[in-house]
Amino acid sequence: MRTVHRPRRYVSQRWLSLMMPLLRYSASRDAYVLRGVGNDVGPVVRRDRRLVQRRRFEGQERRRTSAA
Repeated sequence: MRTVHRPRRYVSQRWLSLMMPLLRYSASRDAYVLRGVGNDVGPVVRRDRRLVQRRRFEGQERRRTSAA
C-alpha cells in the first residue's frame, strides 16, 4: 500500500473527454487513472469542478464581523 498519495490534477471537461480512451474511472480514488498501469504509476486526474470566478455578493452582510 502506498504511503504517499499521488497528487490529483484538475483538468477541464474538454481535456478529460479527449483523454478518455487512455483513462478509466477509479471509484476508490474518485478520479481517473491510466488504463492498465494506473494502480501504480501515472497521473490521477479529476474533473475541474472548482469555481473559476466568484461572483461578488452585493447583499447585506449577515456574518459576524467581530471576534468577541
